[in-house]
Formats: sequence, structure tokens, C-alpha cells
Amino acid sequence: MRNIVVLDAPSNLGLRPPAPGTVPGCHKLAGALREQRIVQRLRALEGGVVVPPRYDRGDWQEGDGVFNAAALASYTRRLADRIEGHVRAGDFPLVLGGDCSINLGAALALRRAGRYGLAVVDASPDFRHPGNSDRVGAAGGEEVALATGRGQDDLTDLEGLRPYLRDEDVRYFGIRDCFEEDRAELAELKIPVVTVGDLREWGAETLATVTRQAFEIPELDGFWVHLDADVLDPSVMPAVDSPDPDGLTPDELVALLRPLLASEHCVGLNVTIYDPDLDPEGTAGALLTDVVVTALGYA
Repeated sequence: MRNIVVLDAPSNLGLRPPAPGTVPGCHKLAGALREQRIVQRLRALEGGVVVPPRYDRGDWQEGDGVFNAAALASYTRRLADRIEGHVRAGDFPLVLGGDCSINLGAALALRRAGRYGLAVVDASPDFRHPGNSDRVGAAGGEEVALATGRGQDDLTDLEGLRPYLRDEDVRYFGIRDCFEEDRAELAELKIPVVTVGDLREWGAETLATVTRQAFEIPELDGFWVHLDADVLDPSVMPAVDSPDPDGLTPDELVALLRPLLASEHCVGLNVTIYDPDLDPEGTAGALLTDVVVTALGYA
């Protein structure tokens, strides 16, 4: 059985400020889940922390591209170094974010090591790029587009490895049914999307099992799972920056994650976006911890 190694990536570099003069609180996610004893409950090894640069957008304005780009590029390389080491050692890194831009660290690490797939479990596609939007700026809503080579070179072509992920190696789960334009673009690119409605019609466990089998092919060296807490319904997970309605229940999310994470070809997991500042009682953080622990088979 592989060692689970818990690694903190408390970066909020990819999100817009929730209010003037403030910074996103998702950098506290790792501490909050550790407070729920996630390391002990998973019987995991300690992976430490990759400390992010300071959140400082300077004089950035709309139209300037991705803010915090230099800091993001530096952080992505350092996080990739740590993730790559664990993957090559045969460990299973559980990376506690942070916003979704930390997924660039995983994507770069895996690109260095070979060809890997990505299962994105998220309420939204995070596929904003200059070809479909004039509001490019927050990497936390753009990381899958960046990882597949869409966007500015200083983030999409680190170490000359663009793209970190091929379009055909990406799968989406839990996208809200309302994202029709985004889904149309992804369909044109032949990137499979499973919406909340699809999950309920066909069954989360069944669809996850089919996807796991699709990733278990000789052409791929494995796959990574990226979990954004906003895939859960706001009735149980209000502590996110974009609490869109009609999300998954905790049981549905566990049923989706469990077959993916049980695969020997799954090499790691990100957990992102939960913001303890929006959860003063800690109930949403406790729930998220329970979901991750149960999905990894340690209930």
C-alpha cells in the first residue's frame, strides 16, 4: 500500500481579492484540515509545506494578463519539485491548497515525469483564456486552460514543456449544468464533461469507474485528481469564493472520488478553494475532511 504524504500548498495567488484591501482566505485551508486531524486519520506521512510568495497584485489592471504571474511561475516550479519527488518515489501526495492555481504545480510535475491524465472535480471548468474571454487575470479560474497550453508563455511553457496536459487526457466531473457555453467549447475540443445532472442520471460510481478504466491505458503513466470544494452544494459547503447552487451532496462526491482514488494509476490529489474565513464554526472544513478521508478509504 502506498504512503499518503500530506503536503501543504497554501497559495492564494490565483484568486481576486474578496473585498478591497483583503486577500482570499483559502490559504488557510491546509491548516483547517490539519486541525481536523486529517494527517492522523489517514495515517499519512508529513510532507511539510511549500511556502508561497506574497500576494501582491501591484498596479495590475484588467487587460494586463494573469496577475501575480511571476510569483505563480516561481511557485509552480517549486511545488512541482516537491510533487515530482513524491510521485517518482511511489508515494501518493495529498496536496492541501490553496486556490486552484496550485494544480499547475501538479501538472508541471507530471509533465516532467511523462504523460498523465487529469480528473477535474469542480463546479466550473476553470478554462478561461484569451480565446474565449477578455477578463483573463485570475489563474484560479484558468488553470486547466493554462495547463493545456492556452495563455501567456510565462505560465503555459515553463521549462519548455507546453502543454503540461493534452486535451484528450482531461476529464471533468461535477460541472454545473448552467455552464452551456463552456461545455460547448470543451465538447468541440473533445474534452469529456460530466455535469451534476449526468452524475445523477448515470450514477457517480459508474461514471467514475468508466473514467478510471479510460485512464488505465498503456499510453498514460497515470492520472491526478483535482478537487475544488465548490463542487459541493452551498447548503453544505458555503465557504468558497463562488458558491454556485445545485451542487453535489457529500455522499455523491464520495461515490465519485472513491473509484478514482482507489486506482493504482491515480498518483495524487489536490484539495482546493475551501476558505476558513467563511466558515467561523469550522463545520464545512470538518465535512470536507470527512469527504477526503472517506474517499481515500479511511472512514
